[in-house]
Amino acid sequence: MGQTDPVADEPGDEEERAYELVFPGVTEGGRDVVRVTATDRTGPGGHPVYEDATGIIQAEISDRSEVRVLATGAGQEPAQGVTARPLSE
Repeated sequence: MGQTDPVADEPGDEEERAYELVFPGVTEGGRDVVRVTATDRTGPGGHPVYEDATGIIQAEISDRSEVRVLATGAGQEPAQGVTARPLSE
């Protein structure tokens, strides 16, 4: 992860930071949910960047759970209206 949790006293005691990103669906009431975990990078707004297991979905998430989905490939349109739910490990 690279960054340590200020609450953790010992290296390795830090808790994995994870969120579920909820993408609004195309169908009425439909939605996609993707689990993302913290990386050691920060986004353009200065907040931590989180990514899914494939690295394809990346998002900057603020301390108020505001989400900015980041483009990871040429021609990719970052999703709008995505929300984040914190997960406890």
